[in-house]
Amino acid sequence: MRLKTSLVLAAGLFAAPVLAQDGMKELRAEQAAVPKPTLVERYGTDDLRSGELRLPAGKGPFPVVVLIHGGCWTASFDTRAGTTPLAQALRARGIAVWNIEYRRLGDPGAGWPGTFDDVAKGVDHVAVLAKKHPLDLKRVAIAGHSAGAHLGLWAASRPRLAAPHGPGAIRPVSVVAIDGPGALAPFVGIDQQVCGQPVIVPLMGGTPAEKPDAYRIASPADHLPLGTRQLLVEAELGLLMKPYAAAAKASGDTVEELVPPNANHFDIITPGSANGKAVADWIAAQAFAGKGK
Repeated sequence: MRLKTSLVLAAGLFAAPVLAQDGMKELRAEQAAVPKPTLVERYGTDDLRSGELRLPAGKGPFPVVVLIHGGCWTASFDTRAGTTPLAQALRARGIAVWNIEYRRLGDPGAGWPGTFDDVAKGVDHVAVLAKKHPLDLKRVAIAGHSAGAHLGLWAASRPRLAAPHGPGAIRPVSVVAIDGPGALAPFVGIDQQVCGQPVIVPLMGGTPAEKPDAYRIASPADHLPLGTRQLLVEAELGLLMKPYAAAAKASGDTVEELVPPNANHFDIITPGSANGKAVADWIAAQAFAGKGK
């Protein structure tokens, strides 16, 4: 399989975990300065299934980005706070942002299918929020960083999935994958180099050979064409994204790629940096292109 082969070849380029701490100090400093959200609300039964809504100034109705943080699908890594600077930057650009938390490895009920169920319900909760807040349900995009990029692509694939995983209440007009994979099975083995520990097999509850149906449902690459415009931001994991980008283009999907110069995994979600500003500007300009009020 071309996708798997390309990912394995890319993995050989990494002798140490890719997700180094370059850019983390600047990101943490920006996190501390982010204003409080408009609203914090649960979409599930506990705070692990909740989101922060940030509304821009004005009356709306506003386009909406559902933002999904990364952290190697694992609770020991970053949380929703990691994407609050990007959420605030998009808010300042006139976009409402629903920044969700979800259960990850180490949390009760996480893994397959719990983590995916959370993401699905978190995205669908935008329809609930729109009953009380000026949100434009015809202009909803999904954006995710790192592991959140995979989950964002998966959420965008739900119109192609059968119940209970799809099709969902929200059909996004675009999906933004920021430096994260579009397939799971090819990432087995590479995950230890990228994340510093195996995560995919624990996430899915078995190997691809043991859980083929689950891996198929959970991998956006297996549902191409998504029928949704895809915006891919490539930084340190860019080589791992290229096979998915090629497959998505070959399927007939509209795919655009942004490759910021000398980018690291975290400066691209730090709007105070040149690369982070470029990413925020690109999302604001492209996520709803051609989708007027």
